Amino acid sequence: MSRITCKTCRRLGESLCGREKCAFKKRPYAPGKLDSERKHRSNVSEYGEQLRAKQKMRITYGMMEKQFAKYAKDAMSSRETGEGAVAPSLKLFRTLESRLDNVVYRISFANTRALARQLVSHGHIHVNGRRINIASHKVKIGDIISIREGSKVAKVFTGLVEKLSAATPSHEFVIDPKKLEAVVKGEVREVEPMFDTQKVFEYYSR
Repeated sequence: MSRITCKTCRRLGESLCGREKCAFKKRPYAPGKLDSERKHRSNVSEYGEQLRAKQKMRITYGMMEKQFAKYAKDAMSSRETGEGAVAPSLKLFRTLESRLDNVVYRISFANTRALARQLVSHGHIHVNGRRINIASHKVKIGDIISIREGSKVAKVFTGLVEKLSAATPSHEFVIDPKKLEAVVKGEVREVEPMFDTQKVFEYYSR
């Protein structure tokens, strides 16, 4: 797993760690920059832009390079055609979004993806009634994600019922706040604008 630090956020020029007190919000420039350098954006090469786009996506999902590269290359090699075909960029995004740790984050069982990975690895999460402790487990439509019965009293889940009750409904999940569970009903329909998947693919095509 790749841990997101505030130093990484500053280097990539965006707050990605999910912390309320992220250092980037106070110091929105790369670590080690002198006062004179902060006022001028240095020229970034084409390769540098591709690398930054790749790092931004990989680090956001907290993945190691080898696994992320496999996801990207699998999406690039996709040759779907005809009605209902999925573009490589959306295929990559859906693969990332269907990881169990990301789903736990998306249904608001955790405030950050890092915490979601921890909840999964510590055995707090069930999928269809079975405990799954593998963060990369692929979640499918129809799967039921829930919190282990013995974990519901844990401090980390304090106030979760109220939080889920106030959450905005999504076409991807149906959440039952009282049972602390969610049913996967659909897939993401488009790639988030914050990611430049084209540059990610260009990086791995070099």
